[in-house]
Amino acid sequence: MADRTAPNCHLRLEWVYGYRGHQCRNNLYYTAAKEIVYFVAGVGVVYNTREHKQKFYLGHNDDIISLALHPERVLVATGQVGKEPYICVWDSYTVQTVSILKDVHTHGIACLAFDLEGQCLVSVGLDSKNTICVWDWRRGKVLAAAPGHTDRIFDISWDLYQPSKLVSCGVKHIKFWSLCGNALTPKRGVFGKTGDLQTILCLACAKDEVTYSGALNGDIYVWKGINLMRTVQGAHGSGIFSMNACEEGFATGGRDGCVRLWDLNFKPITVIDLRETDQGYKGLSVRSVCWRGDHILVGTQDSEIFEVVVHDRNKPFLIMQGHCEGELWALALHPTKPLAMTGSDDRSVRIWSLIDHALIARCNMEEPIRCAAVSTDGIHLALGMKDGSFTVLRVRDMTEVVHIKDRKEAIHELKYSPDGAHLAVGSNDNSVDIYGVVQRYKKVGECIGSSSFITHMDWSTDSKYLQTNDGSGRRLFYRMPSGKEVTNREELKLVQWASWTCVLGPEVNGIWPKYSDINDINSVDANFNNQVLVTADDYGLVKLLRYPCVKKGAKFKKYLGHSAHITNARWSHDYQWIITIGGADHSVFQWKFVPERKSKEALHIAPQETLADSNSEESDSDQSDVPEMDSEIEQETQLTYRRQVYKEDLPQLKEQCKEKHRATAMKKRERAPGSGVKLHFIHGYRGYDCRSNLFYTQTGEIVYHVAAVGVVYNRQQNTQRFYMGHDDDILCLAIHPLKDFVATGQVGRDSSIHIWDTETLKPMSVLKGFHQLGVCALDFSADGKRLASVGLDDNHTIVLWDWRKGEKLSAMRGSKDKIFVVKINPYLPDKLITAGVKHMKFWHKAGGGLIGRKGNMGKTETMMCAVYGWSEEMVFSGTCTGDICIWRDMFLMKTVKAHDGPVFSMHALEKGFVTGGKDGIVALWDDTFERCLKTYAIKRAVLAPGSKGLLLEDNPSIRAISLGHGHILVGTKNGEILEVDKSGPITLLVQGHMEGEVWGLATHPHLPLCATVSDDKTLRIWDLSPSHCMLAVRKLRKGGRCCCFSPDGKALAVGLNDGSFLIVNADTLEDLVSFHHRKDIISDIRFSPGAGKYLAVASGDSFVDIYNVMSSKRVGVCKGCLNYITHLDWDKRGKLLQVNTGAKEQFFFEAPRGKRQTIPATEVEKIDWSTWTCVLGTSVEGIWPVISEVTEVTAACLSNDRKVLATGDDLGYVKLFRYPVKGKYAKFKRYVAHSTHVTNVRWTHDDSLLVTVGGGDTCLMIWAHEPEGHREFKQCDSEESDIESEDDGGYDSDVTRENEINYTIKALSTNMRPMTGVKPHLQLKEPSVDERQGVVRGSRPPVSRALPQPEKLQTNNVGKKKRPIEDLVLELVFGYRGNDCRNNVHYLNEGSDIIYHTASVGIVLNLTTSCQSFYVEHSDDILCLTINQHPKFPNVVATGQVGDTGDMSATSPSIHVWDAMTKQTLSVLRCFHSGGVCSVSFSATGKLLLSVGLDPEHTVTIWKWQEGAKVASRIGHTQRIFVAEFRPDSDTHFVSVGIKHVRFWTLAGRALLSKKGVLSTIEDARMQTMLSVAFGANNLTFTGTISGDVCVWKEHILVRIVAKAHTGPVFTMYTTLRDGLIVTGGKERPSKEGGALKLWDQELKRCRAFRLETGQIIDCVRSVCRGKGKILVGTRNAEIIEVGEKNAACNILVNGHMDGPIWGLGTHPSRDVFLSAAEDGTVRLWDIPEKKMLNKVNLGHPACTISYSPEGDMVAIGMKNGEFIILLVASLKIWGKKRDRRSPIQDIRFSPNSRYLAVGSTECAVDFYDLTLGPQLNRINCCRDIPSFVMQMDFSADSTYVQISTGAYKRLVYEVPSGKQVTEQTHIDRITWATWTSVLGDEVVGIWSRNTDKADVTCACVSHSGLNIVTGDDFGMVKLFDFPCPEKFAKHKRFLGHSAHLTNVRFTNGDRFVVSAGGDDRSLFVWRCVHTPH
Repeated sequence: MADRTAPNCHLRLEWVYGYRGHQCRNNLYYTAAKEIVYFVAGVGVVYNTREHKQKFYLGHNDDIISLALHPERVLVATGQVGKEPYICVWDSYTVQTVSILKDVHTHGIACLAFDLEGQCLVSVGLDSKNTICVWDWRRGKVLAAAPGHTDRIFDISWDLYQPSKLVSCGVKHIKFWSLCGNALTPKRGVFGKTGDLQTILCLACAKDEVTYSGALNGDIYVWKGINLMRTVQGAHGSGIFSMNACEEGFATGGRDGCVRLWDLNFKPITVIDLRETDQGYKGLSVRSVCWRGDHILVGTQDSEIFEVVVHDRNKPFLIMQGHCEGELWALALHPTKPLAMTGSDDRSVRIWSLIDHALIARCNMEEPIRCAAVSTDGIHLALGMKDGSFTVLRVRDMTEVVHIKDRKEAIHELKYSPDGAHLAVGSNDNSVDIYGVVQRYKKVGECIGSSSFITHMDWSTDSKYLQTNDGSGRRLFYRMPSGKEVTNREELKLVQWASWTCVLGPEVNGIWPKYSDINDINSVDANFNNQVLVTADDYGLVKLLRYPCVKKGAKFKKYLGHSAHITNARWSHDYQWIITIGGADHSVFQWKFVPERKSKEALHIAPQETLADSNSEESDSDQSDVPEMDSEIEQETQLTYRRQVYKEDLPQLKEQCKEKHRATAMKKRERAPGSGVKLHFIHGYRGYDCRSNLFYTQTGEIVYHVAAVGVVYNRQQNTQRFYMGHDDDILCLAIHPLKDFVATGQVGRDSSIHIWDTETLKPMSVLKGFHQLGVCALDFSADGKRLASVGLDDNHTIVLWDWRKGEKLSAMRGSKDKIFVVKINPYLPDKLITAGVKHMKFWHKAGGGLIGRKGNMGKTETMMCAVYGWSEEMVFSGTCTGDICIWRDMFLMKTVKAHDGPVFSMHALEKGFVTGGKDGIVALWDDTFERCLKTYAIKRAVLAPGSKGLLLEDNPSIRAISLGHGHILVGTKNGEILEVDKSGPITLLVQGHMEGEVWGLATHPHLPLCATVSDDKTLRIWDLSPSHCMLAVRKLRKGGRCCCFSPDGKALAVGLNDGSFLIVNADTLEDLVSFHHRKDIISDIRFSPGAGKYLAVASGDSFVDIYNVMSSKRVGVCKGCLNYITHLDWDKRGKLLQVNTGAKEQFFFEAPRGKRQTIPATEVEKIDWSTWTCVLGTSVEGIWPVISEVTEVTAACLSNDRKVLATGDDLGYVKLFRYPVKGKYAKFKRYVAHSTHVTNVRWTHDDSLLVTVGGGDTCLMIWAHEPEGHREFKQCDSEESDIESEDDGGYDSDVTRENEINYTIKALSTNMRPMTGVKPHLQLKEPSVDERQGVVRGSRPPVSRALPQPEKLQTNNVGKKKRPIEDLVLELVFGYRGNDCRNNVHYLNEGSDIIYHTASVGIVLNLTTSCQSFYVEHSDDILCLTINQHPKFPNVVATGQVGDTGDMSATSPSIHVWDAMTKQTLSVLRCFHSGGVCSVSFSATGKLLLSVGLDPEHTVTIWKWQEGAKVASRIGHTQRIFVAEFRPDSDTHFVSVGIKHVRFWTLAGRALLSKKGVLSTIEDARMQTMLSVAFGANNLTFTGTISGDVCVWKEHILVRIVAKAHTGPVFTMYTTLRDGLIVTGGKERPSKEGGALKLWDQELKRCRAFRLETGQIIDCVRSVCRGKGKILVGTRNAEIIEVGEKNAACNILVNGHMDGPIWGLGTHPSRDVFLSAAEDGTVRLWDIPEKKMLNKVNLGHPACTISYSPEGDMVAIGMKNGEFIILLVASLKIWGKKRDRRSPIQDIRFSPNSRYLAVGSTECAVDFYDLTLGPQLNRINCCRDIPSFVMQMDFSADSTYVQISTGAYKRLVYEVPSGKQVTEQTHIDRITWATWTSVLGDEVVGIWSRNTDKADVTCACVSHSGLNIVTGDDFGMVKLFDFPCPEKFAKHKRFLGHSAHLTNVRFTNGDRFVVSAGGDDRSLFVWRCVHTPH
């Protein structure tokens, strides 16, 4: 019995020796109280040096490796390692947890830092991505997270002078981060030429963007911005490990053992070399420094802490020491003094004083030490070494006595005999040697019985015996000192052991868990006096057990602190302390032992907080005094509520099935029925497995739940109203303190909690995302703001919510055992309790976590209910044995017997309590549970006279109890709800079946009655008229599955589960007759119609018996079915039976003999069936759903007018179909109220009601039938059926393109041209002539005989001094993204500016000055744009961009919110919309932002954009969503439209609820692809479709269609906020009446059309916006047009190429104009100073290249079809044209002397034409042997050569006009070129970057001055280099803005501008050149 409970004494950590200096840095600080904070192993230590005291923080469960101090220096943050590591923020004064931050990092937390205010904490993980996370640490919320770096990060710091900036450093990098919104964006530090790229170990931030960092080589690197400014060389001799900033300056500490102090400008002040001081030593390495005033703290690698006073700096104080790195195994305690000796792999032996808490001696040995022992007289200390030797020292002065080496393997254990005569030495050589102490340690014996290494030894008290344990788990005994093994166990019976440190033996069996043979306990030591045993194991646990403990799995108390394995544990000589030593953490812990009698007094001291309970949960020895488990509780504990299929899985299952059934879906499907049903009343209450789920509301109604429905019952009118938001079983219900809102939690894979209003029945908030399987307990806080919930997952997770915001405040694993109840403390909402199986826990919130402690109650009982009492520390709980436990804080004060059997429910009143138990008694108590004031027994006898219904049995088990309105409300296990009057009488309000499935259901042939029979062994008759009550009940021998009324209604047949059936009198329920002919369940029973002559009885053993009712004889048997029978129906004549079986067979039998008939399907339909309840056959084939693999249709019933078929299925759906239901997958109306399977459905005799019963939910539901004309459809009327019709309203090329477009991200783009060969920077250079002759390039003799090298480039046309270009500034952009983006043009500032976008640039255009300004922070293409219309946020714009995967890194998709005027970024939202963000919309208040992604799920997300916080997110649709917009008057309602999709969404808390649009109200309406959305008053919504119609919706129901609002798709709609008018834009041919732009009234009834005078055949409007009297239109053809409302005048504001790429670019030789030629077949002339397009020419074919003649009077254009044209500029007349090739012309050039025209094509040829011969253009020659297609051509200055760059990465030179190739390199080197546009050649190798393996540099152009070259590449970057750049990877500046693939780039004359042409973005960018000043 002794070891059944844990010992009553306990341990208190008193001192920890050591400091963690290895593998950790920057972990030692002064707190505000001048204490020192650091950590060792898993313990945070606060050390007061003045009083020499330590306090400990024990909140971690593994090694701490990082620490940060809050700026106010009281709070500390520590991070740990582990699989799920967490961060604790704790108070260094009280050492209590303030906050826990968890669930983000894995592996460990490497660095931590607080910001200047101390509001935010940044952490860096040890995972492979080194994730960086920024926390709002008080709330435990992640503000932002991003992958940090590919390699380790060593330090991170906030910039204390700039908000929202951080710096991190590590292996070979430093990064400067900015935090905006939820995005952390890094910029890498540029090392440049100033210093070597190397590992940065630590950093500190200073003013003016200066950052100081310590490098691995001992230099200090000083950064300004992101550039390395200077270095302080040799600041330390080697790596600088720590840097600390304070008011006076900076302190640095390095591996060289020095600490240096620097002033604020980093000028050296002084150096302290710790190696040279008294305590110093060679190899001292500083890991941490902290400088505060005149004190400096220094932590070293070898676990010492020094304190240095600045003015006396050569005398540092050594204030803490510990063992250095290496395992620590040896521990011995002095036999008479409070001393401990330890020895370690660091080869030192140390002696510690347990009273002074100090190191008093230290001695270094030659070898690592593995064990130690002190002789009994305390004079000798023996040390066993790793090399197999042992040494004996004198304790006094540590001098050596002997050194003996007899073994090769390590000595693991040695012990002196109690008489001091012998020393036993156990080694890993499997033997123990015995040495004589007085004979100077001569070997006197040897024990060699073990087959494995020796682990533990103990001597007997008389020193005659030795027991050993070895590694194989054997325990052996030897006679001493000879060492002979003792085999006869008898002689050991009386041996007394002097010590017990062995882990094997009967006395210590209890240290091992049951059923386990793991060998993880390293050390044991017994305290014989107090009968306590201490153990130390591999998991860092110190445990106390009773000694002896004979049975395995004894109870214990456990203490955490050591992180990993503890190698040894020993009692001190006087049993005051226990010393434990850690292996890996090489720390020494000293625990104070508090014996039993002291424990009592210590009760009022708050226990030290830990996350592990000190009372073990794992120990499971059976307590003999545990009461037997109550059967009800046992049952309930085992319910898991698992489902094969969760409702959440249905959409995916449907998708999978749809693929299979596409073909059938194309066929025309049966329409849904016109009539519907509405839930009217439910008989049932869920009491059998739920408790405390019944309350009065504010208005005196009663709220409870059953199945998936929340019920509000009005007892005066006997009516019910329903909350139908759940889709599966509700398991718990809690009421708000104001009694107006209710929270309900349901079953589900990701189960949700709904908080709803009992008056309006609308959800206020939906909480999900944290509970798996289900939610089993809920409670509101007293102020109603918080909600606590408990999940059904294995850990029973507890979550504390701010329910209105839908935010999780904290979460924690609750307990392994089931939790039944959670309650929030009404006085302190940060505290809560949970109670459940074998436990009661007291929790308090700490940041994002909860800290729990178990209640102390001796034996653990199961708690069923709990409430708080009249003060914050009083708690009362009801147990499973009928006691009430009274708690104060967490201590059990006393127990009171209250009930026989479990107390299931209790409720606190103002003065007292009320309890209810399994004994069926309600008891009222006073406020201390001293007196029971009154009891009420629930009995039939006290039912009030007018009470409806019948009580099934006396004293039913009470499961819920609540008070109010002068009554006690009681819910019972039998499904009854009763109201007990204070004076005694009881009224029955609602009742239903008890636990067990309900299958049998029959409606009366002519009265409003029905009968049900259930597995609960009752048959019940219910009144369906307004009195809604149970009329009669009868108990049966067995459960039943079916019942049926006779046609006259007088008799009732009931089939039972044992194969018998009975017929009873329908009024009295008394037996008339019974039969028992079958063994299996009777599954269906039916009277034949008419006189009811026959009774057909179907059974599970596949027979149908036919009985003659009058003679009571069996007259026939129907044989031939192969499976159990599920359904039966008679025909009208009573001659034919239809039978369905479980194998989905359909049979027909003839009555009365039961002969089988075969009837063809066509005939079956003609038969007049009396009833139809079958589910098979052609007339009902449409009722089977698409996913019939997972769900069965279990029941069906045809209405008596034969129009509507109702079905019930396994998923809990009730569906209505139009009968007959021919063809597959008919449309239906669907209703959810039952939770799992619906077992039966029946219409009443007059079709006015539909009655359904649920299997597992035990409910009888009554639905009112609303006939066809009844137009008042309520919400949740029905969902449309599963497969949408395939016809989506037509086809449109623009829609298809937009849907299928694949937005590539720039960083992943690949070659635009089909290049082959080796890239230039990878080609091996051929040596030049000089090099071959041994002359090194660049070392030519000073006076060269040769001619001087000519210029590479002719530079005659630059006037002034040649100046290089240092920068490009974006000046102009010609282009607008209209062809695949929509709704992206808006007015700003009352219409004086407009905003739009192209490529990755947001453009604001001022309409008066035509000046453009740009937002250029996006890293990739912008896809959508919206503006905030709320006056509080003027000019706030949101833009969404393309992105890669949603991993939150810099390439993730993101949304930027910015100010259109200042271009300031206000917030960046990184999102998980992998692929990109395709739609954004602001809410009415402007505070929320809605975004839609291009990810496969098309996720819809709502953000609080100012905080960067995600509010809610949900899968949107399986196919593309085009637009989602908030209603202009709402922050919670929005609408999304897309491919065959329109959904109406509501934001409730953090959940998004949505309804599909319901089309069934309009004949033949079908779901089309919806493209756009607009809004009207009174909840009207308008959606534009692909067919040109506009649908008008009221709420979510289609009410009208505006047919052909446009002739083509309605791409865009705009709601004007001021007057409600609506603008629509579509695709149509301009005509007299119609136009692609229309302005409508508020109801979309009248409109006015506008024509866009663009000259296009078809106008296609993609974006509209309405300002004052003007309408702004963006078109597919990249035009933006302003239309006047009054005069319909059009003004084109923006032009662009409509299709790309723009291949050709030609700049005018003398004016600032340029030409572009593009795939869209146009050539356009652009004027830079005028900022506009001057002209455009339609060529009719795509153009590829364009070039001006040297005088600028002619233009040559090359076409894609191989033709080229020459135009005269003045008249735009064609001068000549020619087509000698059949494939695209890639480049075309005039020679500088205007004589020749060179035409290069894809046919690997360049043709020369002589222009002096006139316009007939005969080819005079061509260049042959070109290896690949021609890309670029340049003439030499003298027009005699041409250079050609080709698709094989080769550059060739040819003579003009002969076409001969020039191969001589020296010759080529001497040519001066007129222009240079080639990307190939030695002169430009430097323009190719390292990461062009899949992509290319596509174009280049050298400036006219010949000093710069600008390039364009496939990544969309424009780069500026110096020219020439022959060195690889030359330095450059890069300019972003274009999308992927630049096609061309050119300098304008005089190098004033650079023009770049985009491939993907069809845009032209004009950059102004900034020249270096003279």
